[in-house]
Amino acid sequence: MHFTTTSEAVRAWVHGWALSRGAAEPDPAPWGFTVTTGPPRRAVSHVLTTADAATVREVTAGTTRPGVRLKAFVRAEALAPWIAPGWSLSGEPGHLMSTPLHPGTPALLPPLPDGYRLHTWTRDGVTHARVCAADGTRAARGQAAVTGATAVVDKVETHLAHRRRGLGRLIMRTLTDAAAEQGATVGLLASSAEGRALYEATGWRVAAPLANALRGPDPAGHRRPGSRAGTHDPAASGQAYS
Repeated sequence: MHFTTTSEAVRAWVHGWALSRGAAEPDPAPWGFTVTTGPPRRAVSHVLTTADAATVREVTAGTTRPGVRLKAFVRAEALAPWIAPGWSLSGEPGHLMSTPLHPGTPALLPPLPDGYRLHTWTRDGVTHARVCAADGTRAARGQAAVTGATAVVDKVETHLAHRRRGLGRLIMRTLTDAAAEQGATVGLLASSAEGRALYEATGWRVAAPLANALRGPDPAGHRRPGSRAGTHDPAASGQAYS
């Protein structure tokens, strides 16, 4: 399965991302989708399948609730002048990445370092992988949601004390093998800038840039559209975007 446009890839990604995050079914709009996660924290994200100045201005000007996020698959420097007053860029720029999956041909998993244990389970359509250290603490984790032929890998993270031991690669291989066994033929993920190196080393390629914006509580105190917000999405080694 290959995507011919960024919009097609984004449509596939948003449904898997919503499933992974336990959100309601994405609510379609002419410009893309709204995704709302449930309790305990109700978070709203507008995901644009196509982003241009007019669309971004319309969506951001029409959204006044603090804390709403916007995800646009364009460069941050392009998004910045388009957002309405009350909005600011949020976190570091990232990437939408993809890779082909091959059902029926799972590769040999890399060996676990001594003392580590791998746990996998599937619940509500989402496969989880977790590596624990000898003392039982979590060293690495990740999850993947399969929707049709697409698998969306999400929340991949290696804790600082356990990096450079191949745990991120192990999590990725475990999740993509499981997704392929479930019939997925293409993988998608939203990566932080820091996570890009891990994914490229395991065969993923950048499909589009990704920029985030956040609606602040005080329109009078928002940053000018050309500036960068000081907040930073967590980006532990190999971590996918929030």
